[in-house]
Amino acid sequence: MKALARALGIDPGTKSFDLVVIDNDRVVWEKSIETADIARDPKVLIEAIEEAGRVDLIAGPSGYGTPIVCNEDIIDPYTFALEILLLTRREDIEEGMERGEPGIAVYKAIADTVAVLWEKRARVCYIPSVILLPTVPRYRKINRIDMGTADKMAIAVLGVFDQSRRLGISYEETSFILIEMGYGYNAVLAIDHGRIVDGYGGTLVPTGFLTIGSIDAEVVVAGRSWSRSDVFYGGVSTICNEYSVEKALEKALREETCRDAFKNMYESIVRIVYAINKSLEKPREIILSGRLSRVPEIREAIEKLLEDIAPVTKIQGLPGARISKEAAQGYATVGEGIAHGFFHDLIKHMGIDKARGTVFDYLYHPRLLMAKKRLLNAYMKSIRAESLRKIIGSTSL
Repeated sequence: MKALARALGIDPGTKSFDLVVIDNDRVVWEKSIETADIARDPKVLIEAIEEAGRVDLIAGPSGYGTPIVCNEDIIDPYTFALEILLLTRREDIEEGMERGEPGIAVYKAIADTVAVLWEKRARVCYIPSVILLPTVPRYRKINRIDMGTADKMAIAVLGVFDQSRRLGISYEETSFILIEMGYGYNAVLAIDHGRIVDGYGGTLVPTGFLTIGSIDAEVVVAGRSWSRSDVFYGGVSTICNEYSVEKALEKALREETCRDAFKNMYESIVRIVYAINKSLEKPREIILSGRLSRVPEIREAIEKLLEDIAPVTKIQGLPGARISKEAAQGYATVGEGIAHGFFHDLIKHMGIDKARGTVFDYLYHPRLLMAKKRLLNAYMKSIRAESLRKIIGSTSL
């Protein structure tokens, strides 16, 4: 008989933070808070966590991911949040907030949340991204960082449970391509035999709604100097000059350039799906999730373009969920599994507890040697020495 566990998941979305409490496999409480509100005052989030009541574990906002790290492992929460979870500097956040950039607000909100949760000694753990999982072959990780951030990994966990339940099959028998279409980024992940085997994260999928995604290296050279906040420009919203998805769609009916931006986003997703399809034996389904997948015009366009590969469906989520996004439910699912509850077998099957290393481990360009060293130093500065070896492994050290 499985243990009873009650877990809280926190999804740090570009537009909103969603909080979900699950008891075994059912959502029993949920709340959504604007990211900008948390960036202005992190106490808003802490009050919501207190409102959620007793939980055995919190799966905290994990950004670019880390092997499972819990509050008791951390000695410097600011370094941990900024340099490990966010791969950024305090100056980048301060400059972005001064300019009022919505993408940077989520970075500030995450950093503040990690620090406050640490100060309150909350029972919180931070979770891996796709590149840290042992189920992804090493050769696919070469010169990659974002194969799917922690929230995308968590959605894939939810997807495995979702398909297993809907089709009446075991975790081992699940197989699908996950397309996550968020307000900021899009991502495409391959799940085979119930394990993540490949992924293209938001900065590897050209043209998100907010973000530029992957770009020609010649464009990078032409731009000369780039900052963290630059990733939040160049997407559909920039081309349409409109931050609202609905208003951008309306503008696309009148303006060819805006219409082309949406076509480019759709086609870029389709191209990645065809590419990642080679990483699976045969996907049973293509599963859609994310804020944009709930917009009928966008969902219908993607479904029409991909129906030749496999049946396209929308992720169902956990019983009891009404307002929360899939990522928040996924975070809670992972947290409940870490707490040895209903989803413990799923977490073990997907190898999440075996995640090791740093997200820079597979970078080989000589210009990035200092960045790899800085990240390793950040781990050594922010994590207790006795926890380091089990978290990042002897090869990284």
